[in-house]
Amino acid sequence: MTFLPEPPHTHGKVPRSAVVLVNLGTPDAATRPAVRRYLKQFLSDPRVVEIPRAVWWFILNLIILPFRSGKSAAKYASIWTREGSPLKVYTQQQAQYLQGLLGERGHDVKVVMAMRYGSPSLPEVLGQLQADGCERIAVLPAYPQYSGTTTGSIYDAVFAHYARVRNVPELRFVKHYHDHEGYIHALEQSVLAHWDANGRPDKLVISFHGVPKRTLLLGDPYHCECLKTARLLAARLKLTPEQYVVTFQSRFGKAEWLQPYTAPTVAQLARDGVRRVDVLCPGFTSDCLETLEEISMEVRHDFEAAGGRAFHYIPCLNAAPGWIAALADIAEQHLVGWPTLSTPSQRALLKKEAEASREAALKRGAAA
Repeated sequence: MTFLPEPPHTHGKVPRSAVVLVNLGTPDAATRPAVRRYLKQFLSDPRVVEIPRAVWWFILNLIILPFRSGKSAAKYASIWTREGSPLKVYTQQQAQYLQGLLGERGHDVKVVMAMRYGSPSLPEVLGQLQADGCERIAVLPAYPQYSGTTTGSIYDAVFAHYARVRNVPELRFVKHYHDHEGYIHALEQSVLAHWDANGRPDKLVISFHGVPKRTLLLGDPYHCECLKTARLLAARLKLTPEQYVVTFQSRFGKAEWLQPYTAPTVAQLARDGVRRVDVLCPGFTSDCLETLEEISMEVRHDFEAAGGRAFHYIPCLNAAPGWIAALADIAEQHLVGWPTLSTPSQRALLKKEAEASREAALKRGAAA
C-alpha cells in the first residue's frame, strides 16, 4: 500500500469542520470525448451496473461507448448553458448558499461541492480539505432517497480515498432525507408556486430515476423511500390517489426496472383523455440531463404526440431558499457535537461574507 503524502503539520492550528455536498456528476463539456470519459467512469462502477466485469467490459467498451457517446453529447448540448452543465452550476450554488446560511446560523464550517463522477472529484476535494486543515468532515449526498447505486457508491469512493490516507479525519455521513420535514416542505412550496402561476393539472406525475427491479428484491430501500416521499408530498398538497401517479424514468438496458415507466405512462394518460399533466422529479435536487432533456423535451413530445394538450415540467429545487434552509437543517443535525459554533464577532463576519457571496451569485445569474 502506498499512502498519499500528508500536508505539512502546523502546531497550534485550529482544526476546521467541513460539509461536502456530493452530486452524481456531469461531463466537463458537451462534446463526444468528454461525454465518453464521463460515461466510462460512471458505467464502470460496479455499484451502478451489477454484471460480471468481463462481460460488462466487452459491452461497455465495444458497444455502448462507441455508439452512445455521440448521442449523449448531443443531448447534453441541448441543455448546456454559458456557465456549463446545469447540474454543476446548481450544485455549486447550493454549496455556496448553504455555507452562507450556516454562517448566518453561527456555524464556522466550510461547505464544498464534489462529484462522484467527473470533476471536481471526491478524492480531489477531500485532499484539498485535508490541506486546508479540516479534521471533521460530514458527507452530504445530493440524493434524498438512499440507493446502493448512488449514496452507497459515494461511501465507496470516500472509504477508498481514506484507505490511502494516514491521518484520517473524523467522518459523518448523511444516509437519506426522503421524509425530512424541510425537504418535503420545499417540494410543496415549489409545486404550489408553479400552480399559483399556471393553474393546476389534471394529473401530477411524480417521476423518480429508475433502478433495476432486482435491486429492490435484493434489499435496496430506494423504491420504498421514493413512494414515501411521494405519499408525504401528496398529503401536503391534499391530493387524492386519483390525482397523482408515481413513475420511474431513465431505464437502461433490457432488464426489468422499477415500474411504472414514466414515458409510457404519460403517453397513456394522453390517450386516456388527460389534457394536462405536470411532472415533478423529487429525486433530483438539481436540474440535469434527466430532467431538462429527458422529461421536459422527450416525455413532453411523447405526451403531445399521444394527444395531450398541455405539459408542464416543474423545475427541481435547485437553489430555492426553502431548499437551502432544508439543507442547512439537515447539515446541522449531523454537525451536532462538533465545535462549529462561532463567537458573535465571527458570526458578524460570516454573515457579511454570506451576503457578499449571494450578491455575487445574483450578479452572475443576471449576466447569464
